[in-house]
Amino acid sequence: MTDHHVPLVRHLWRGPFTDPELTGLHARAFGHPPQEDGWWDRVRAHSLGWVCARRETVLVGFVNLAWDGGAHAFLLDTAVEPGLQRSGVGTGLVAAAAEGARAARCQWLHVDFEPHLRDFYLGACALRPTHAGLLAL
Repeated sequence: MTDHHVPLVRHLWRGPFTDPELTGLHARAFGHPPQEDGWWDRVRAHSLGWVCARRETVLVGFVNLAWDGGAHAFLLDTAVEPGLQRSGVGTGLVAAAAEGARAARCQWLHVDFEPHLRDFYLGACALRPTHAGLLAL
């Protein structure tokens, strides 16, 4: 996806990434200290796919697409470099993830989000609101 304010950003289905670059991006996007999370091993083992957004060679966005092995896919860990938020990078991530889910013959794409992200997911990404439940464990 290109934007007049953002140099060319490529959205790559199952794009390569390293643990340190995703750990750093996630920490900056979510405002927490970097934590060693073992991203690569986890997404390879448990995900339908993921999307990496790159500007040149720099990882500027990421979303993980988990699934139930059938009709349902789930967006997790949508992260965009803070200076590029609201530039179209995130919508490109979600669109590419939805395309990956369609290609896998999923019928539903789910996402949980905090209230301040409502306009992004329900507006920019055109997801429908639903009622859902959550239990903190």
